[in-house]
Amino acid sequence: MPHFTTYDGTELAYRFVGEGEPLVCLAGGPMRDADYLGDLGGLGAHRALVLLDARGTGASAVPADPGTYRCDRQVGDVEALRVHLRRERIDLLGHSAGGNLATLYAAAHPERVRSLVLVTSVGRALGIGSTEAEWDAVVEGFADRPWYPEARTALDAVGPDTPPSRVREAVAPFTYGRWDGPAREHAATEAAQTHVEAASSYHGEGAYDPESTRRALAALTAPVLVLAGERDAGPTPATAAEGAARFPSAELVVLPGAGHYPWVDDGPAFVRAVAAFLDPEVRTVTVDDVRLAHRVRGPEGAPPVVLVHGRGENGTTWEHIAAELAADRRVYAVDLRGHGLSDRPGGYGFDAFRDELGGFLKALGLGGATVVAHSMGAGAACLLAAHEPGLIGRLVLEEPPVFLPLDPPRPPAVRPEGALGFDWEIVPATDTQLNDPDPSWCEGLSAITAATLVVAGGPTSHVPQDRMSWLAGRVPGARLVTIGAGHLVHTERPEEFLAALREFGV
Repeated sequence: MPHFTTYDGTELAYRFVGEGEPLVCLAGGPMRDADYLGDLGGLGAHRALVLLDARGTGASAVPADPGTYRCDRQVGDVEALRVHLRRERIDLLGHSAGGNLATLYAAAHPERVRSLVLVTSVGRALGIGSTEAEWDAVVEGFADRPWYPEARTALDAVGPDTPPSRVREAVAPFTYGRWDGPAREHAATEAAQTHVEAASSYHGEGAYDPESTRRALAALTAPVLVLAGERDAGPTPATAAEGAARFPSAELVVLPGAGHYPWVDDGPAFVRAVAAFLDPEVRTVTVDDVRLAHRVRGPEGAPPVVLVHGRGENGTTWEHIAAELAADRRVYAVDLRGHGLSDRPGGYGFDAFRDELGGFLKALGLGGATVVAHSMGAGAACLLAAHEPGLIGRLVLEEPPVFLPLDPPRPPAVRPEGALGFDWEIVPATDTQLNDPDPSWCEGLSAITAATLVVAGGPTSHVPQDRMSWLAGRVPGARLVTIGAGHLVHTERPEEFLAALREFGV
């Protein structure tokens, strides 16, 4: 385990988890061994997590002066780690009590912070706290759980003389979104990982000056993500929103069903939110309460082109196409709901994707944009062009579904083993619509006013090519181009696909 020497001679330890750009992670507790962070639900697949053991915890040494356990006096440890890592600026994540330290560091060294992530933490450093009424409301929210009566009895028995270990045991069930096996296993490690004597000093008198901190944060230009759990009491989503408002530039994300340890409750959702925020090429926009990740490239002010992926894919499928178009276009590659780094809220179907794509265009002021869409995304774009004529300027449909009943219908799909890059529920939902589509979807083709190009993949595609001709014949003025690449034209024959786009005026 690597070590470094901090400002007062104390030797501190840290570990790397994952690969990629470093993300310095500050543990909560307070004063808990950073091992409880694990790989933050899989975030290590996107970033190299630098997990710092605070002084006196984990593999770090005990300082000569116990007064240095105080939160504000550990700011120097974070700065010493930055210097040790030889980073001009750092991406910084703080969980719970560690978020106070991250906030104090950002206030003291705003020029050294590239981005700041506060996970279920916006409290004392900003003078914000949760009330007993908020805590009681969160506790009551679990009243329908089978474990609640026993847990509530233990919680009500807590008093001023209750040992800290018993307090932690009583509180634990109410700090997770689900008190299941993984949560119980995670909670069971807390007592052994926490330096109790140091914890009592962490928030000690003089640790915080909220007014001064708020003033200092005015100089912070780095983006901030404040991530809250829907079922967390400290902070509640409302308190987290109040904290987010104290930063010059902050985004609030509330994870549904999550508590104080959101990466334990729903690792994939946690990772999507944080990874999207940390990736400088990814932006997010909220459409009907669904966060949609998207990648933007190309000169500002250039004619906009929106790229829409197929089922099971995401915006990265357009990497080569986007790079080429960005020479003279402003290119937006969206991850539709349930895909990539976007939310997975359920409610899938071609009509849902249609409305979402329309909301995306409107939210970003992209009315009249060219839309280039593949497969499932092309089905949604086609429906949108018919539903809201004029919203799309030019329309390219690559191997779109044609909404005529399938004969024979698709049989029930079997989910493959392992993790998927999309929500599997999309498959049965869209298969049902392909087997028995809404008749109005085909009837509406004549309402499309956008100049339309249909790109067919030829005989090796699984989509019957006579349907491509049928579709093109019913969209007023549509052109049909066949590129013998199968269903994945833009990835198998990108240069020919680009040539077709250019000839069409894109």
